[in-house]
This record gives sequence, C-alpha cells and structure tokens, in this order.
Amino acid sequence: MAGSTEIPQTVALADVPQFSDEVDVLVVGLGMAGGCAAVEAASHDAHVLVLERAAVAGGTTSLAGGHFYLGGGTAVQEATGHADSAEEMEKYLNAVSADPDPEKIHVYCRDSVEHFNWLEGLGFSFERSYYPKKAVIQPQTQGLMYTGNEKVWPFRDQAVPAPRGHKVPVPGDTGGASLVIELLVKKLAELAVEVRYETGARQLVVDTDGRVVGVAWKSPDASGFIRAKSVIVTAGGFVSNSEMVAENVPLMAQKPYPLGTTYDDGLGLRMGRSVGAQLRGMDQAFVTAPIYPPASMVMGIIVNKNGERFVTEDSYHSRTSGFVMDQPDSAAFLVIDETHMSQEKNYLVPLIDGWESVEEMEEGLGIPAGKLRVTIDRYNEYAAKGEDPDFHKAPEYLAPLTQGPWAAYNLSLGKAMYAGFTMGGMVTTVDGQVRREDGSVIEGLYAAGACASNIAENGKNYASGTQLGEGSFFGRRAGRHAAAAAAG
Repeated sequence: MAGSTEIPQTVALADVPQFSDEVDVLVVGLGMAGGCAAVEAASHDAHVLVLERAAVAGGTTSLAGGHFYLGGGTAVQEATGHADSAEEMEKYLNAVSADPDPEKIHVYCRDSVEHFNWLEGLGFSFERSYYPKKAVIQPQTQGLMYTGNEKVWPFRDQAVPAPRGHKVPVPGDTGGASLVIELLVKKLAELAVEVRYETGARQLVVDTDGRVVGVAWKSPDASGFIRAKSVIVTAGGFVSNSEMVAENVPLMAQKPYPLGTTYDDGLGLRMGRSVGAQLRGMDQAFVTAPIYPPASMVMGIIVNKNGERFVTEDSYHSRTSGFVMDQPDSAAFLVIDETHMSQEKNYLVPLIDGWESVEEMEEGLGIPAGKLRVTIDRYNEYAAKGEDPDFHKAPEYLAPLTQGPWAAYNLSLGKAMYAGFTMGGMVTTVDGQVRREDGSVIEGLYAAGACASNIAENGKNYASGTQLGEGSFFGRRAGRHAAAAAAG
C-alpha cells in the first residue's frame, strides 16, 4: 500500500491562470455515490462534469456483492411477507449506533422506499424472493436477507426485526454492484454528462471568502483547473494508504486484507482537510472474518484465550469480529462439538485441530486448565433449557455441546483471513454539505460515499448494504442540493 498523510495545498482563485472548463457541478470519483450524485444533479438541469482517476467507472463499488440496506416497506419486503416501517428501521439504526446521527438516520429511513424505487428505475429489479439462512450474502439472486443485527439481542427487543439486505440480481459473493454502476454510466450518457477517465482532482480552488470554487486536475498527459459552482467529493476511503491506516486505524495495519482499490488512498479526505473539513470516525473500521456459512457454525461458542465467551455467536459477522479485536491479543476460538460440526468448509476461519476431550482441547489451545470446561458446562446447562442468560443467543442456535470429539477454529487476528475497509469521513449535513469543526458549512463543497462519515460509524454497528445504501442515497441528495445551489 502506498501512503501519505500530507494535506494538499489549496489554490487561491486569484492564482489560477485560466480554467479548462466551467461547470455547475463537478463530481470527483465515479463509484456508487459519485454516479448517483452526477445523475441527480444532471436530472435537475445542472451542467455536470465527472472526473475519475481510474480508466473505468466503479472504484471499490465494483468489488461489492451488491447489497443495499433498504427498508420501510419496499416492494421486495412486501412480496416476501416481511412487514417493515420507516419507524422501526429508524429505531433499529439509532439503537445499533453508538453515536448516531438522528437527522441523517431519519431521512434515510423515511425516504428508503422512494430510494428503492429510484434504484429500480435505473433499469433493474431486485428479485422478489427471500433467503432465510445465516449467510454473508445470498448465494444466488435472492433479493432479500438479514444482513445486520436486527434479530440479535439487545436490538431485537428495541425494534421489530425485518430483513433489509436487498441484493441486486447477480449471483455470487462479489462484483454484483457493478451492474448498478453500468446502469449509472448509461444514464449519465443519456443525460449528456461528460466523464473524464484517468483524470483526478488534486487540489481545491478557493476564493477569498473560503468558498470552494473548483479544482486543480491532472491526467497522464495534461493538467489544469476546472471552475465549478459546487464540488462533490466521492473519491473513496483510505484503506489503501498505509500511512493513514497506521495513524488512524493501527489494527488494520496488522493483518486484514484491504477491501478497496489503489485509489482508496484518502486523497479526497485530505483535500477536505485542506479547507478545514471536520473528519469523524477516522479510528473506525469494518473488519471481518465470518464464521458462517455454514450456518451450523453459529451453534458453537466463541471464547477468548482465557476460555471465556464475550459475544453472542449469532451476531452479524462484523460485530462478532469487532469484539474479537477487543480481546487480549485479538485472539479467539470457535469451539464446536461433533453433533454440530459441518463438512462444509469455511475458508476464512481455519480449523486448528480436533480433540477427544475438552481438557485436551484446553491444553492444545493454551487455555488455562479448567476455564473452558467451566464455560462449556454453564453454556450447556442453560442451552438445554433454550436459554442463554449471559449473551442471549437466539433459541434457534442454542443446543448443548456435549458430543465429542471437539473441534476449534481460529478467529484470531493474523490467523483467520480478515478483510476490511475504513469508515471515517467528512462530517456532512443531510444534503452532503461539508462541515467545519465549528459546525459551519464550507460553501461549495459536498461529500458522499466513503468520503463522508457513516451513519453506522463502526464495524460492530454495520449491516451489509449500508455503504451502497447510504452512498447512493446521500449522493443523490448532494447532487440535488448542488444543482439547486448552482441554479440559485
């Protein structure tokens, strides 16, 4: 990973010799957020130009499987018999977030059905089907599944659970979101929006009042300046910048595989800082090595190096992984007996070994003698009654672990194949306007997607589809607001 924490210098408007272009709205980055921002701005009669550093559109979005976190009664939810409301969705997102942004969460939930309809209006349909098993992503083209902690205690008691992980109709774990990118690019062409590939924004141009009025750009064979009434930065996160990762999320520097492209180098965030943007959540990350599928793995118990449970095993995979990171040496093991063991392999969490007794397993794992036995005995006592007073695992995943031989899988950082991305970004209004530390708005500057702070500000609170869901949603709002500002 390349890396730099350097903040680029701004360029004074008076020092710009000439502009190569003058537009209403300039969008920096053509991933999910940038594509939606550009389409919405152009649809509201703005003259829009898009810069993309890569040779093709998509960025990190094109790596994603294609989950959009949507709810409130979408057509897929209704067709599959899953009642939901904007109010329950809002309750859940506020409950699961340690430091929620109630205003953003409110508009996101209130307008979620409208946004679902807008996405389908691009030219695809979410399949009206439901995948009921515990999985990271639907294996085929099923349109809906649980992708968060809605059914996990304590959240299931704080909001009525509903599945909200809407997947685009592309089979497989990765790449599905590229379908939406292709449709956005097509829509931009229909709207006569120019996209310049292999061209990146490098610095922000500001006037004497501190308003952002354009960018300095660079391509392989040219450079120059573009004047814009509004600049929307959607240039990705910083997972591929080793220096920024080490400074902000040192845990990410140890082992996890980065989920991102080489262009997730934090340049958009550093450009924001150059004009005083407030950053939030820079120390937060999504890190995960799922224990499922197979779903039967959830029947086991997860313990730390002292043989103690510390999380309910039916948590969404990044919540489980977030708690693993908090354990001594970020070490943990999934313990399961023969009755619940599956022949289906989990390639991310390696099998350590099998043992004929719990005592032999304790010795093999280096757990203090007797500690794991106490944990298993307590778990079994209550599981036999369908209870879990310590961590409240859902009854469907509760059963005594009594039948040897025993197996242990390694969830420890550096042993399991963890992957992740950064979650920090610029603080924005509900319309994408970037804020300073004092709360004031930086005129002319917007941010969305991975360049903006998330409504789910850390991996424990995350649900698959939040990035694509809020990136597309708040990208649209930024595009609309920027177009209105240009017209006004």
